[in-house]
Amino acid sequence: MMTELAILLIFPAMMAFAAASDLFTMTISNRISLVLVAAFIALALVSGMSWQAIGMHGLAGLAVLAITFGFFACGWIGGGDAKLAAVTALWLGWSQLLEYALYSSLLGGLLTIGLLSLRGAPMHPAFLMREGWYAKITDAKTGIPYGIALAAAGLLLYPTSIWMNGALPN
Repeated sequence: MMTELAILLIFPAMMAFAAASDLFTMTISNRISLVLVAAFIALALVSGMSWQAIGMHGLAGLAVLAITFGFFACGWIGGGDAKLAAVTALWLGWSQLLEYALYSSLLGGLLTIGLLSLRGAPMHPAFLMREGWYAKITDAKTGIPYGIALAAAGLLLYPTSIWMNGALPN
C-alpha cells in the first residue's frame, strides 16, 4: 500500500514542484533531483525491479545527463534543467526516452513561443508587474524556464511508464 502511494505521488509531486520552482525562481534545486534519484532507488528495490532493469534505467539517466551537460556547457540550458531531464530519464527508462525527448522539445517550443509573445506584448497588467516572478519572466533578458516543459513531458508520459502500467513484479 505504501509503495503504491509513493509511486503515485513522489514523481508527479516533484515534477510539479520543479516546474513551479522554475517558473517562479528560474532555478531548479538540486534537492529535487536528489529526492527523485533516492526515491527511484528505493522504489525500484522495494517493488522488485530486477538489477538489470535498474542498471538500464541508470544508463538512460546517465546518457541524458551526458547530453544535457553538453547543452549546459554550450549555454543552451541551465544546470537544473540538465539534471531534471536526466532524473526523468532515470524514472522513464530507455523505452520512453525518445518520446520524452519529443514531448520536451514540442512543449519547450510552445513554451518559448508563448513567452516570447508575452514578452513582446506592449503592456502588462501593473498588478502583475509588481510581482517579481512575473517581471522576471517577461524580461527579454531572462532565459526560458525550460524545466516547465521537461516536467510537463515527464508528467504526460508517467501514466504509461512501468511504474503505472503494472509492469513491475510486485
